[in-house]
Amino acid sequence: MYAVAPVVAAALAHIGPAATWLPELRRRRFPGLAGRGSPGHVALTFDDGPDPASTPRFLDALDGLGVRATFFVLGENVLRHPALTRELVRRGHELAVHGWTHDRPWWPSPARDTRELLRAVRVVDEVSGRVPRWYRPPYGILTSGRWAAARRAGLRPVLWTAWGKDWRHDATPASVRATVAADLCGGGTVLLHDTDHACAPGSWRATLGALPDIVRDCREAGLAVGPLGEHGAGGATGTPGTAAVAGPTVTAGTAGTAGTAASFRSPAPG
Repeated sequence: MYAVAPVVAAALAHIGPAATWLPELRRRRFPGLAGRGSPGHVALTFDDGPDPASTPRFLDALDGLGVRATFFVLGENVLRHPALTRELVRRGHELAVHGWTHDRPWWPSPARDTRELLRAVRVVDEVSGRVPRWYRPPYGILTSGRWAAARRAGLRPVLWTAWGKDWRHDATPASVRATVAADLCGGGTVLLHDTDHACAPGSWRATLGALPDIVRDCREAGLAVGPLGEHGAGGATGTPGTAAVAGPTVTAGTAGTAGTAASFRSPAPG
């Protein structure tokens, strides 16, 4: 038992901070980490790109909607698709870091975490000419090593307030919209994917189909939609005791009024 105890303690120290993945814990204790920002604003974010098969379609859709977003890119994808990465910036979007690869950090490796995150930051900077500010780890799993690596790289970790579960093989535009609607209100951060890099093949089509309705629902509630850089989420590292200020809520499919306390529910199935 004495021989096993240090191993157990090391494992708990490594994975313990990942409890912030739990939405209720994040909302109550770490609102900055949950992506809570200005009550009149919703931050729109996309993970896992860039991907030449799908990301350009999102860029065109966002142009048509007059919306700018934050793209959490993978370093390996930036290296493969530098022109597309630069196109993201040219169209006015914000780049953030999602890691070097989309891996699961089950085994402690602080040196690897730091090395790969610094490499991702460097590649994003060199390719795009922009120094990233935000970090969202793959799967939202913030181990102690990834916390330390983010600090070393000068990045602020931020997860999400609402997601679309758009990685699923059975995702549809209606289900993505409804799932986002279940947890979103003013000041929230939305997690979506602009690629199926780590998702079910073709799942990004459901996200693309849901995007106009999600933006419209927010606007009908009097909420601006934009990137994290305009979101006012200054405490993204999450400080216990920081209060989350709820903004206007949104009812998908019906016009909302800023400051009302209606629940965010969609008529769409899912």
